[in-house]
Amino acid sequence: MNAKNILAHIWDYTALTFGIVIYCLSWTSFLIPNGITSGGGTGLCTIVYFASNGTIPVSVSFFVLNAILLVLGFMALGKVFGVKTIYAIILSTLLFDLFPKFDWVVTFDDKLLIAIVGGIVEALGIGIVLMRGGSTGGTDIAAMIVNKYWPVSPGKVYLFSDIFIIASVLLVPGKTLEDMIYGYVVMVTFSFMVDFVLLGQKSSVQVLIFSSRYKEIADSITKNMHRGVTAFHSLGWYSQNEGKVLLVIVRQHQLHDVVGMIKNIDNKAFVSVSSASGVYGEGFDEMKTGLKLKKKDQKNGDLSDENKS
Repeated sequence: MNAKNILAHIWDYTALTFGIVIYCLSWTSFLIPNGITSGGGTGLCTIVYFASNGTIPVSVSFFVLNAILLVLGFMALGKVFGVKTIYAIILSTLLFDLFPKFDWVVTFDDKLLIAIVGGIVEALGIGIVLMRGGSTGGTDIAAMIVNKYWPVSPGKVYLFSDIFIIASVLLVPGKTLEDMIYGYVVMVTFSFMVDFVLLGQKSSVQVLIFSSRYKEIADSITKNMHRGVTAFHSLGWYSQNEGKVLLVIVRQHQLHDVVGMIKNIDNKAFVSVSSASGVYGEGFDEMKTGLKLKKKDQKNGDLSDENKS
């Protein structure tokens, strides 16, 4: 690795660490001390903490839960979890154990305000983690496992698991319907704000790359990013030099990695990025037009006609 790559990795892990610190503070300083839970794996660990009257710390249940999910994930999915995800889980476990010892608690007279601010802070931390290619595990891993074996989108897994986890707070002695509502307030605030931080994690961008080293860049993107690349013939009008312009469509959160990859190969490359309002096809969104259903119905109708004849 050259010096530029080393600095890029240092910056990535610095930003990742900063995001994890903010994420953990949102729970240890805002939500947990004020008796509020939310969705996800951390929300489940918080409910265990409340149910055990603090006997089982969040750090312990968080580590155990993610260790189990990682093992199941490796068994079901193979080696798909990056070093950043494992780093994020380990660091989060340590911070969930460390931060409560400093008694950094933020309180307001209005508990609803605590829930909203806590959700915003949590979204900011998770947004930074996701932008750097990391994950704090939990329902992220569970969603990947479920999606492999059943035709259920990860978004639905997140939604239903969060609804169930937050509702289960009613099983904790002393917790009321009001506590469940505060949990849903955190969930909605978090969902809205994390999309705002990421500028839409599921949104896509179209990247045009102008470089004399287009072949190396195209090979690197297809090999490392597993994204398709289209090369167009080009002619520089001023220089009259012929070459290729590369067209790549990636998710918004992958843009950082793509640009970094391009600059490592050719730091003089010209890159144009524009948002894509809708991208349909393999690796992106499914075009839902009802055509499959119509064809299926038509086929069934044809079979019925044949049977009648």
